[in-house]
Amino acid sequence: MKINLEKKDKRLIVVIVCIAFLALLAHLVIGTDGAGKVTVKVNGELKGTYSLAEDQEIEINGGTNILQIKNGRADMTEADCPDQLCVNQRAVSRQGESIICLPNKVIVEVESSESSELDAVTN
Repeated sequence: MKINLEKKDKRLIVVIVCIAFLALLAHLVIGTDGAGKVTVKVNGELKGTYSLAEDQEIEINGGTNILQIKNGRADMTEADCPDQLCVNQRAVSRQGESIICLPNKVIVEVESSESSELDAVTN
């Protein structure tokens, strides 16, 4: 089965693909705007809030976990837990993303610097 496309059809397809690419690019650039900090909680208690704009290395829970913030992304680089799942998770940088270390009861969560329209129940 052969499809015969006219010149106008080919142009339309190119325009649609270009618009889709630009929309994806805009989403990636704008989507990270406002995700300016990470919060660190140990056993449900807030231990600190750190800016993603500042490169730093943070010892959590007396050094059981090491969180590295670099290039606007937070990554758990070291942990003394046996499974190492938190270390193997990818770095986080967007609103709502998190790194969780269950054995050490550590939660690192990205929060937006802008106020959310959703409350704690629906968010």
